[in-house]
Amino acid sequence: MAANLAGVNIVVTRAAHQAEELGAPLRARGANVIVLPLIGIGPPRDPAPLREAVRIVDQHDDQYDWIVFTSANAVDAFAAELGDPSSLRSRIAVVGSATREAAEAYGFQVALIPRRYVAESLAEAFATEQLAGSRILIPRAEVARDVVPGELRKRGAQVDVVDAYRNIIPPEAAAGVAATFRDPLPHWVLFASSSAADHLAALCDLAVLHRLRIGTIGPVTSATVRKLGLSVHAEANPHTVEGLIEAVVAAHMGSWQADR
Repeated sequence: MAANLAGVNIVVTRAAHQAEELGAPLRARGANVIVLPLIGIGPPRDPAPLREAVRIVDQHDDQYDWIVFTSANAVDAFAAELGDPSSLRSRIAVVGSATREAAEAYGFQVALIPRRYVAESLAEAFATEQLAGSRILIPRAEVARDVVPGELRKRGAQVDVVDAYRNIIPPEAAAGVAATFRDPLPHWVLFASSSAADHLAALCDLAVLHRLRIGTIGPVTSATVRKLGLSVHAEANPHTVEGLIEAVVAAHMGSWQADR
């Protein structure tokens, strides 16, 4: 693999347990990776709705036709409550490849995945399914967009959304931000979620962030970055870790060529 990021200092802001999925291939490209987790995963403030949903699924009591996972973290939280997914009668839909891998690692059989890994495409992927009168469960982050449940309800489905986890700022993040974003500044900071961008903006002077190149996992995260008044220099397409790395390489090589 070409070391086309040699000497480039890149900040990875994913949750600690997910950081190496992005960090390791960046190092293989020659980058100096600074792991700065800006996402922590906390339990929902009220765990009762999730536990009741899992009870329904586990006991086949007024069963859900579909369970929709929009993140690997949702899979983790749901699986932790469920135990054994092998007896599930519900069909499983996921938003993208990372979520599919997480689901399959627990033994879930994925029946539906969109061609593009964004919420809008997940809703579109249900176009060939008869949803009128069906029951759909969406365990997800406490704060999330309503694109998927809204579109499925328009199709006549009964959709239950339950909080499975919370995105929180890790306690050690403030010290990490202070140590990382000082001269000499890193070259890039990468966001795999809108929450990571919001959390960094809450901890760091935006004037400092204007001096960095920013890479994002996809258009939703890019929109959040721009809403903060910052520029996006690389956006993954496809919206995967691999897509993000390739976008950063292309942007870096393009700027290097322009500077010659």
